[in-house]
Amino acid sequence: MRSLLVFTALIGLLLLGACQARRWAEENPQKLPWTPLSLNHPVGPFTARKIGALADDTPQCLTLLDAANVAHTPLPPLERDGCGYDNAVTLRPGGAIAPRLQPAGVGVSCPVAAGLAVWEREILRPAAQRHFQSEVAAIDHYGSYSCRNIGGGSNRSEHATANAIDIAGIRLKNGTRITVASHWTDNGPRGAFLREIRDGACQVFGTTLSPDYNAAHADHFHFDQARRAGSFCR
Repeated sequence: MRSLLVFTALIGLLLLGACQARRWAEENPQKLPWTPLSLNHPVGPFTARKIGALADDTPQCLTLLDAANVAHTPLPPLERDGCGYDNAVTLRPGGAIAPRLQPAGVGVSCPVAAGLAVWEREILRPAAQRHFQSEVAAIDHYGSYSCRNIGGGSNRSEHATANAIDIAGIRLKNGTRITVASHWTDNGPRGAFLREIRDGACQVFGTTLSPDYNAAHADHFHFDQARRAGSFCR
């Protein structure tokens, strides 16, 4: 009789633990490697890997953009001189990405667009509020697609497939402008803000490069969705 009671208690504890584990998984899908990606989830340790995997499934990537209300227009495929893309979109004003991209009309790969949507909502907006008590008005960039190799080498850049974007600075609605070129070494809130949004990007993009990497990135952040075992962050 006693053995039966002990066995029953153990089964009850196991069932209780399983229920609690299931509830935790349902409440924290971003913390598990096997849960489906949603661009509305908070950033988790597997977010960058899940977004990067969208390179193999453009229809799913576009579906996720729609589900997250990211305003976009698919671009026709391009192939030229060994470069090009077949999964690029133009991000339109409105929708989930509230700040405008300057210049407008930039085309990026769908995984980069997905990363920008998560980065803007989960990293950029909170950092702007924390450091400047302001919303973000615009994201200044130096472009995405460029048919070229990685500086001085023989390997193609992620820019050659629109799988990268270079971020030059941020404009806030209170009139503040922060640029990588002018404020990366700033000891005040502008510098702290830039370092925070760089660090946050490392959780969302396959590659994040900043002025800490080399002189070629002294005036911008490079974000791309290159497939990697883990994120490369400098």
